[in-house]
Amino acid sequence: MATSRSRAYVYLQLPDSLETVTAGYYEQESRSGVDLGIFVYSPRYLEHRDAVALEPFELPMRPGRAETVKLRGIFGCLRDASPDSWGRRIIERHLGRLDLSEVDYLLHSPEDRVGALSFGRGKTPPPPAATFNRVVHLQTLLDFADAMTRDNPGEKDNSPPPAQMAELVNPGTSIGGARPKNVVEDDEGLWIAKFPDRSDRWNNARVEASMLELAGECGLRASDAKVVTVGDRDVVLVRRFDRAKVPGGYYRHRFVSALTVLDAGDTSEDHIRWSYLLLADELRRRSHRPPVDLLELFQRMVFNALISNIDDHPRNHGLIAPGADWELAPAYDLTPSPLTSLDRRDLAMIVGRYNRYANRDNLLSECARFLLSRQDAGVIIDRIQAVISTRWHPVMRATGVGESDCARLAPAFNYPGFELPASVP
Repeated sequence: MATSRSRAYVYLQLPDSLETVTAGYYEQESRSGVDLGIFVYSPRYLEHRDAVALEPFELPMRPGRAETVKLRGIFGCLRDASPDSWGRRIIERHLGRLDLSEVDYLLHSPEDRVGALSFGRGKTPPPPAATFNRVVHLQTLLDFADAMTRDNPGEKDNSPPPAQMAELVNPGTSIGGARPKNVVEDDEGLWIAKFPDRSDRWNNARVEASMLELAGECGLRASDAKVVTVGDRDVVLVRRFDRAKVPGGYYRHRFVSALTVLDAGDTSEDHIRWSYLLLADELRRRSHRPPVDLLELFQRMVFNALISNIDDHPRNHGLIAPGADWELAPAYDLTPSPLTSLDRRDLAMIVGRYNRYANRDNLLSECARFLLSRQDAGVIIDRIQAVISTRWHPVMRATGVGESDCARLAPAFNYPGFELPASVP
């Protein structure tokens, strides 16, 4: 039987509003050794004139219990609001525990998580977070992140951290990953600050900012970014696209990762569903503007192929709902990889009939799934290829990437195998 310790109330900030209401509750049970997740919408929420579904297909608005045994009993949209591996490490460090449940992670993560959801033990939502770490605090945040990367996650820390250090948790699973990060605020709004890591092979901050700039020049809708130098190190700030600054606070937009949209997980067995083609099919039924978002997704797929972004997994794509309706989120986490193979490079997601092959023939092979003719798709590829070929180096240098890092990354762009005839390996 479930107990109160395995239950979390789920709060949602309504679209185009600063009002947060209780949408329902989530709890976990174990039945015959199988984790079961349960969600129940509040009857009062279902009657609210501005109520929206947490996620329209897995958790449509209707009375009664919704149950799942997938993902060890956590619904996809709740998993997206749960902290990522960096955030979990922070929580484990402060609690001195490694045996936490999904409910524990939801309850102990901060309220600046991705999307419009928040969680608590009470039936009434707490007051919204009114303050955030400021950009001027980056040195302190960076020092704390450095300390955390050296600590043992199961070792409890009873020492009082600096102001808001306990909040050093990523907004969610889909905007980042294992890298140290935090949410900071300036006069323009909220940003995700991604800190350098000891394992970095080049200046990741300036490279990431340059790739978002290059994506914009290629016609993609990419997240805004800027680089701030803290001491002798660079930190990239990526603007949060799930927040809109308004008088009195921020509107919060619902978010689901492509991992949730594709009904997939992180295991090797799930990789068959890691697919641009399946994501395109889902956009056709979920987006309020399918032609616009399908074109954007196709361009993003081409861009990733031409910069050898092999980290384009489904957590690095998502849908947002700025209002009542859903659309493809802007591009984020664009990372070039200078692989040694000149003949074949594979993306993380299926591209076409030749599987994950980052190749022109493969990109064209299923272009109809994106509502594009082969001729129009070819024109798009040519345009993006021309921009990347001529602009990757000037953009990186203008963003402050050193010449030595440019030389290391040069093999990532427009690799020779992109133009080879595609074939099944």
